[in-house]
Amino acid sequence: MTSEPGLHSTLYPAAPYRLDLTAQALRRVTNNIVDVVSPDGTYVRALSSDDGVDFVSARQTQSESLDVRITGPHAGDRAETVVRMLGTDIELDRWYRRAEAFPWLAALTKVLRGMKPPRYPDLWEALCNGIVFQQLSIAAASSIMLRLVERLSEPLEYAGVPLRAFPGPGRLMRADDDELAAVGLSRQKVAYLRNAADAVRSRAIVAAHIESLPSEAASTELQKIAGVGRWSAANILLRGFGRLDVFPLGDSGAEQNIKTLSGDPGIRLDDILAALGDMRGMLYFHLLLGKLRGIRFEETATPRTQKKSPPKRA
Repeated sequence: MTSEPGLHSTLYPAAPYRLDLTAQALRRVTNNIVDVVSPDGTYVRALSSDDGVDFVSARQTQSESLDVRITGPHAGDRAETVVRMLGTDIELDRWYRRAEAFPWLAALTKVLRGMKPPRYPDLWEALCNGIVFQQLSIAAASSIMLRLVERLSEPLEYAGVPLRAFPGPGRLMRADDDELAAVGLSRQKVAYLRNAADAVRSRAIVAAHIESLPSEAASTELQKIAGVGRWSAANILLRGFGRLDVFPLGDSGAEQNIKTLSGDPGIRLDDILAALGDMRGMLYFHLLLGKLRGIRFEETATPRTQKKSPPKRA
């Protein structure tokens, strides 16, 4: 990253890179009021702290560069957070090579080429999303998250773009149970979120420790928080820590998405994950965007009459 003094930088992502696809994978739904894309394609985000709010904007003006602006009391400390959130330094050559083993997936990666794996900016946001989204559809969980953010945060504006900062664990702890239940959270999930918020605030769990662990051990550590199961831990590791060797299992929608995208009702998720190896997390993001964009590739699927052995990893 090269930068002028202060708050304006030019970021050169590992090619290929598409901000629009990466931001969509981060946002999931168009009514996300935390991760916002303005009409001109600029990604805008407010990052809150105890002593103020920093605003981040990123715009892809050329295929090889992003124009990044950061303003606020901690602007100088936010550059690496932006890099992590937008996945700009991630090399995906191994992913593209392994995806070639499956014609439908190769076709999907061609359509979505340039999407990088995005990340939440901090452990708390990853935990909160992992808990809220467990056992719910994207639409249902996103609606609950929208109401939660609206209830616990204040309206903000950056360059004419309305948005909200994700509420911190302290704000959630100050809300009473009825207030949290009113947004659509079950009483059980309210308790789970309080467990997570307390763990973050008390430093019973810290991001640096999770970062230091291999993924299986990190999953075990996350599951010590009541309400975080194996699926939630995998989701937190993938979307919060960029662990591409992790795929959130136990989601029946994933296998159905593969059948829909490939047009092959006999396809097995386990075979695909084995072939993708430590890049399997990218499958999650491709299935997500494939579903959100209504992409189908029946014509590329391997006919069921052809028995193929799972390909070896590259």
